[in-house]
Amino acid sequence: MSHNRSRLLAGVVALVLTAAACGGGGDDPSPGPSPNPTPTPTPGGTTFTITSTGVSPRTLTVPAGSRVTFVNNDTRVHDMASNPHPEHTDCPPINQVGFLQPGQTGTTGNLTTVRTCGFHDHNRDTDTSLQGTIVIQ
Repeated sequence: MSHNRSRLLAGVVALVLTAAACGGGGDDPSPGPSPNPTPTPTPGGTTFTITSTGVSPRTLTVPAGSRVTFVNNDTRVHDMASNPHPEHTDCPPINQVGFLQPGQTGTTGNLTTVRTCGFHDHNRDTDTSLQGTIVIQ
């Protein structure tokens, strides 16, 4: 029985030494393939930010077929909707943004029709700081 254990131990030692010899430390300077990091979206071309001072920017120009994101960085809730108030019929895809809690994000539907769309906060429709425009080209 001890002869079999000796063989097993010798086999394990040989396997460990072989594995150690194969790993790292070569003279080949060529790096392996590097992973492609997922780009982090940044606010800008298709994002409105809502703060205590209102919507920024006030106007965005986007290509037809785009979607626009609204980020609520205010401490109050906002209910973003298409003009006119209270019908919200000029640009129905904007109505998909809807009710935003503080810290929440909402996105319009696809803006496919070339036109200029106004929007506002439904609950504060006369507050011009919470009104803006999306120009769809």
